Amino acid sequence: MAETAIVTGAYGFLGRHLARALALEGHTVIGIGHGDWSQAQWRSWGLAAWHRSDVTTHVLAALDRPSAVFHCAGGSSVAFSLANPAQDFSRTVGTTLAVLEFLRRHAPRAALVIPSSAAVYGAVRQVPIGVEGPFNPVSPYGAHKKMTEDLCHSYARHFGARIALVRLFSVYGIGLRKQLLWDACIKLAAGDGHFGGHGGEIRDWLHVEDAARLLIVAARHASPACPAVNGGTGEGVTVRDVLTELLAAMAPSALLEFSGTARPGDPDSYVANIAGARAWGWSPREDRTAALRAYASWFTAGAA
Repeated sequence: MAETAIVTGAYGFLGRHLARALALEGHTVIGIGHGDWSQAQWRSWGLAAWHRSDVTTHVLAALDRPSAVFHCAGGSSVAFSLANPAQDFSRTVGTTLAVLEFLRRHAPRAALVIPSSAAVYGAVRQVPIGVEGPFNPVSPYGAHKKMTEDLCHSYARHFGARIALVRLFSVYGIGLRKQLLWDACIKLAAGDGHFGGHGGEIRDWLHVEDAARLLIVAARHASPACPAVNGGTGEGVTVRDVLTELLAAMAPSALLEFSGTARPGDPDSYVANIAGARAWGWSPREDRTAALRAYASWFTAGAA
């Protein structure tokens, strides 16, 4: 009999890729969150059921009892958290508390996987970044992610909740309609090569399919010890190099230029130490250059 997995935020970029990966492994996947899509659409992403709703303890309690919950709902943008800190808190911290209460009251043996963020580390001086920190979030987004982790540790310690934390770095792939790659494609397609920052900012780019696999592996390691791993490749690539690859794939006439001014809440260098994830038997598989070409082709074809 197939095990049931609940994916909150299943309409989102990460959530839908995770739902499909779980379904391919034989899970019955129930999605909950916000998003206007047809039954044919959500079924194509592996969902057996879709509940368009806020993520609350009451709504979760009405669903089939899961073997695992993957809490992908929540804030996903530094810019949004700076403009709307209260909403970001509610989306991220409030929904996490609802999930934890659901587990405590109704599904104490279920595994909980939290896709956290490298933003919990904030401004760092040394890379690669280990899971031991230090933690110094530089945006409400990062602070709220850290609060969710603290809540998880509390529920694991006091109530025996089985949890695993995965701090994702720069996740990308076909279907991503926000952040650097999406904004860059829009600008480059219009012949505009002007970008903020200095171009030397270093990021660890993790393909969404690799991220989904890591989250599934994390569920097998969820425990009251609340283990945490980084989700990245362990390889740092500059923003300039990524945009150069994207530019080559799109072949417009734009020339890359950078303002030299950093955006608020935008750290200079992020590279993950992924020893913990490798110890779980996971490793990144996707080739970045090929994936960026595929992303550019998807965008130029109309981003269907």
